[in-house]
Amino acid sequence: MNIKNQQNIEHIHSTTDESTVVRRSVAHNMRKVRLSRGLSLRDLATQTNLSTALLSQIERAVANPTVVALTRIAVALNVSFADLTRSTVIETEVIRAESTDSENPRARMLFAMMQRRRFDISEGKLPAHQSGVSSDHGQQSVEYAYVISGAVTLTLGDDKYELGEHDAIRFSSEISHAYSTGDLPAILLTVVSYDDE
Repeated sequence: MNIKNQQNIEHIHSTTDESTVVRRSVAHNMRKVRLSRGLSLRDLATQTNLSTALLSQIERAVANPTVVALTRIAVALNVSFADLTRSTVIETEVIRAESTDSENPRARMLFAMMQRRRFDISEGKLPAHQSGVSSDHGQQSVEYAYVISGAVTLTLGDDKYELGEHDAIRFSSEISHAYSTGDLPAILLTVVSYDDE
């Protein structure tokens, strides 16, 4: 496994394969638009001439729909094909700590949030030699983490990121991930944001 520990900002593509990203994006976009239109899966089945079972599988990201099926769904929902298949999975971004000048304190912008999203904020006090349990936060979720003290290793899919004190990272948390510690304990602040359906 590859340890990425570069300085400044690192832009890394997620390890999720493209077909999985497209399926998840279609599922998310289709459900979001369908619910905003007040349509049931049965209503959509009538408009698209596709079975309710197939539509349900597409919306759960377990089916590989054809271009014809996607086109019918897009027409029925009155959205473009591009909007139906558009992905919002973000690239992982790491911001490294800066040297601090205690006599000249200042605020440092870490990440700007461009969309209105629901979010959860957590503070984790992690003991030394803790191996985290891998989990994800669902489709279209984004996680922000900031190391208050100590150091952690973030395992994100097949990649690992070493994060020290005052390092920050943003990544697509629909990918399974876990935090672990080495010889020292750590305090970690995390924010998980969710698309506002």
